[in-house]
Amino acid sequence: MTDENAFRQQGFPEAIKRLEPYSGRFEAFRLSGRGCDVYFASYPAGTEIEPHSHDTENHGLITLGALILIVDGKETRVPAGSWYHIPAGQIHAARFEEDTEEIELWFAS
Repeated sequence: MTDENAFRQQGFPEAIKRLEPYSGRFEAFRLSGRGCDVYFASYPAGTEIEPHSHDTENHGLITLGALILIVDGKETRVPAGSWYHIPAGQIHAARFEEDTEEIELWFAS
């Protein structure tokens, strides 16, 4: 019988860490595609991202930790294993109370 944790790893695989580094409000590795960029992002505990918007439609999957997403003054906790969606132009902010990793998909609108 195989240990179910034998294939799990914490953090992004080395192949992802060889992708183009993203320099912006957060640390990430970027995979660029036609009509969509994928970001493999890491946020240390205590990170706060001020209100902002994107001209892209964003979907994200939290893979470790949790995202506190703030939209229209309402906070929503997005735990590991959960998806979220931010429409293009939506003003939002974020907070990370614990070390968090996510995969973000930014679709051209």
